[in-house]
Amino acid sequence: MKDSIVTFRATVVGAFALLLGIQLAAAQGSRNMVFRPADSLNASAFDRFYNLDFDGAIREFQQIADRHPNDPFAVNHLLTGVLFQELYRMGALNTGDYANDSFVGKPHRPADPKAAQRIRDLVDHALKLEEARLADDPKDVDALYARGVTRAQFSTYTVLIERAWFSALRNAVGARRDHERVLELSPSYTDAKLIVGAHNYVMGSLPWGVKVAVAMVRLGGNKQTGLDYLKDAAHSNGETSVDAKILLSLFDRREHQYDEALKYTRSLIPSYPRNLLLALEEGNLLRAQGKLGEAAAVYRRIWQAGREGKYANLHYEFAALSLGDTLRATKDYAGAAVAYDEVGHADNPDPEVLQKANLCAGEMYDLLQKRDLALKKYEAVIASKSDNDNADLARKRLKEPYRVE
Repeated sequence: MKDSIVTFRATVVGAFALLLGIQLAAAQGSRNMVFRPADSLNASAFDRFYNLDFDGAIREFQQIADRHPNDPFAVNHLLTGVLFQELYRMGALNTGDYANDSFVGKPHRPADPKAAQRIRDLVDHALKLEEARLADDPKDVDALYARGVTRAQFSTYTVLIERAWFSALRNAVGARRDHERVLELSPSYTDAKLIVGAHNYVMGSLPWGVKVAVAMVRLGGNKQTGLDYLKDAAHSNGETSVDAKILLSLFDRREHQYDEALKYTRSLIPSYPRNLLLALEEGNLLRAQGKLGEAAAVYRRIWQAGREGKYANLHYEFAALSLGDTLRATKDYAGAAVAYDEVGHADNPDPEVLQKANLCAGEMYDLLQKRDLALKKYEAVIASKSDNDNADLARKRLKEPYRVE
């Protein structure tokens, strides 16, 4: 029973973190659609956002919101930008963390209090606009749809930033109910199939024992229905087509359908060439598929592009770390050591990534019988942060050289 409860929390409460919290470039829009609200700046704002230029996107989303102060879609777009900028800063957008249910308990950097407050303020503002419209007309499908998006965003915030499980679940269920109502009132409103489809997939994927518990609180789902809904959203030219492709890639990865996952990821990369996370995901999928040579080539290409300035202000050193892990799996320990060392040559590398790379480099040098170099790496690990698992392992390696286990 205890295991079922853990699984229930990991999948049900985390469902909408999967829906929005791990989207590689989550937003509502595509280059060929009519944006809501109608504003000439939308195309530029979304292009910046999809390419992970969060500062530029937020600046332009704010201008749009200022010009359309009573439009909940404008507020939701600004909310999306602020939320995902903070999730990226926290290190919470690594899709590898979402390939299983461990992401629910995985620690990230604490949220910035100012960013967290701004997110809450935007959620409150959007909900007030949506509730006012629904008070006038309970069947206003646009207001229902917008409220569902706001609730889903807030679910993402509460589960990944505040770690407030029951609040996340309440908002996740509210988002699904809003979009189910949209589809009842307007069956052709394909955008609403994203949230309903994702929820159906997650609920339909639960173990039998957990499904029984879920049914008791009137939550249910069908895995195939969920996938069908997501494909409808992906193949439309609606606001959620990009999101649906990202979710299909994620769910296909969880199902070990790597060719399908790669198809969706690769369909997005040409449109958003500066989206580092999409580029890394191609390598991650190839590595998960066992195509280590192809994965290594992708990571090398990303690293070189990052050194040439393609991924400005983004942590392209993840490519070097991933390359090191890939070469390590092929027992190319010398090549892996070089790749891990490259992390420190990136522009402003993420401290946690650098610490992990130093630990791994030390282990490679131990295997190569270069103990002096290994000791320097372990000392660097402890010097950077002495109170985490990496530091504990480094202290262990200082006492005894690493050997393949």
